[in-house]
Amino acid sequence: MRVVSVEGRLAVVVDGQVVDVERASGGRFDAAAQAVYARWEEFVAWAAEGVQPGAVSGPALDQVILAAPVPEPRQVFAIGLNYRDHVAEGGLEASDTTPMVFTKFPSSVAGPYDDVPLPPGSVDFEAELVVVIGKRAERVPADRAWEHVAGLTAGQDLSERELQTGPPHPPQFSLAKSFPKFAPIGPAVVTPDEFDDPSDLEIGCHLNGEQMQKARTSDMIFSVAGIVAYLSSVLPLLPGDLIFTGTPSGVGFVRDPKRLITPGDVLLTHVEGIGTMRHHFHAGPVR
Repeated sequence: MRVVSVEGRLAVVVDGQVVDVERASGGRFDAAAQAVYARWEEFVAWAAEGVQPGAVSGPALDQVILAAPVPEPRQVFAIGLNYRDHVAEGGLEASDTTPMVFTKFPSSVAGPYDDVPLPPGSVDFEAELVVVIGKRAERVPADRAWEHVAGLTAGQDLSERELQTGPPHPPQFSLAKSFPKFAPIGPAVVTPDEFDDPSDLEIGCHLNGEQMQKARTSDMIFSVAGIVAYLSSVLPLLPGDLIFTGTPSGVGFVRDPKRLITPGDVLLTHVEGIGTMRHHFHAGPVR
């Protein structure tokens, strides 16, 4: 199942058509996209029986404006240094036993095709696979972690590197990665059953048509299951929470010369089986 948000309204994609969930369910499920994750198991059961190809007509997917499919998560986690090639390009060291965890503040979430304002400094790109929690997870073992995952989506962990790496120390990861629209996600949340192997997906991004990153999520040091197990051993993961799972090599700040995002740039981010996001960057405040 592919879940999208059309201008804030929850919808599913059936045979390339967008079906409004509130209307198709006769009001059983709310129109607000975020609300469905608290009733995920019930929603999946309804969708399996209630949304059949041709049962409900709707516009074609390419005729609608998509917003963030998870617009108001309560918690947004992020994993750092989770691909060995990214660790190596930064001249850093990573643990094989404990993930590096930080947060992105929920107000930074944006849609898959939003324009993104650039703050002063050095803004960098980080293509990531994003996990969406669909069932409360607390002290969940890794072999049951996928039972708590609603689906997967694409994300960008946009980062202002000067704030991230400059004083004071330790670094200001969460603030540097939480400017307005610095956590775009989309274009859809795709349920794990839609993939041949949800643990092995191609991921990457292009800046102004030039490929910057390309990898497979099977290269992650800590798998989706391992990340869910670790985080849930510390605190509950709540329905609708997001987990950015880390970025592969190719980020702009460590290139020689650096390749940072400037006004007018266009960034395409893709994850196999999920789709491609497109973001245009501009100077100045959010508009």
